[in-house]
Amino acid sequence: MPWVIRDVVRDVNRSVARRWRAIDPLLPAPDDLPEGCSSPLVVSGPDGRPAALAVCRHQRIPDDSLNQTWGAIHRFQLIPRVKGTDTAPALDRILAQWRDHLATIPVARDDDSAAIITWPTRDITGVRALQRYGFQPMAVIAARLARRSTPSVPASANGHDRGRLAIREARLDDFATVSEFEMGVVRYDANFGGSVPRPATTTLLRADVRTRLSRTPTWTWLAERDGRPVSLITVQPPHDATWLRPLTGKDRVAYLQTGFVVPDERGRGTGEQFVRYVHERLDEARIDLTLLHYAQVNPLSGPFWSRLGYRPLWTIWEVRPAAALR
Repeated sequence: MPWVIRDVVRDVNRSVARRWRAIDPLLPAPDDLPEGCSSPLVVSGPDGRPAALAVCRHQRIPDDSLNQTWGAIHRFQLIPRVKGTDTAPALDRILAQWRDHLATIPVARDDDSAAIITWPTRDITGVRALQRYGFQPMAVIAARLARRSTPSVPASANGHDRGRLAIREARLDDFATVSEFEMGVVRYDANFGGSVPRPATTTLLRADVRTRLSRTPTWTWLAERDGRPVSLITVQPPHDATWLRPLTGKDRVAYLQTGFVVPDERGRGTGEQFVRYVHERLDEARIDLTLLHYAQVNPLSGPFWSRLGYRPLWTIWEVRPAAALR
């Protein structure tokens, strides 16, 4: 990126950083803009200086990637930086430029494409602009700060028994159960557009599970009721969750990747009990922040994760197909 553009980005980022610090202490300092699929989009303010910058990144998810299950194959992601305390006017003009840019790309009209913006949830001045262009809030990235003062209860070698619910780390011989529970999440999230089950999903997911269960520790736990597995939680520890670092200023960040409870156990408190146990393990491991995704329109996830200490940090807004921006 030419030095003139870098200077402009630094100026805009300073304004963005002030706004983000004021609205949400968990947000990061905005970093440099990456290279995009075209020249940066620029909007000038009343003083003639750039009031907003953005780049569009086009990614085609490979057929051999499990990531294809979690969204469209062709993803056009806008990374905006908007100055000031009221982002709506400049963001509106940036979105108009992006709409015109996507209209020139044939694959953006493909049904398996999406235009995506990940916007800070508390940065509410941009919401109406997003809605005007047809964006829907598809998913939430929620955050839970560690609670160092919470006393941990160590698990026994044979699992941690709370009443009749036994919790233990999953092993490689749990491969079939863990794989089936992971597919249960894929099938359930498809109801909300959060997942797209594809022909290769099962094979790719099973390979991913085998890799995770071959490690020590696995960072994967099962809860059992009377010896029967009823719930699964999988976590990406900080060394695997580096992709989350741009989303927060915290250092040791983990990702709660999977939470699943079999249908006949739901509503019994199993999931809440299980998550609290895993939180104890994460706090013991000195994790600063745990992040997770849930579908915005899932009627159960928001209340559940809120009770367990999570609150929205980012909202993922989408238009499908990408060229359908209004």
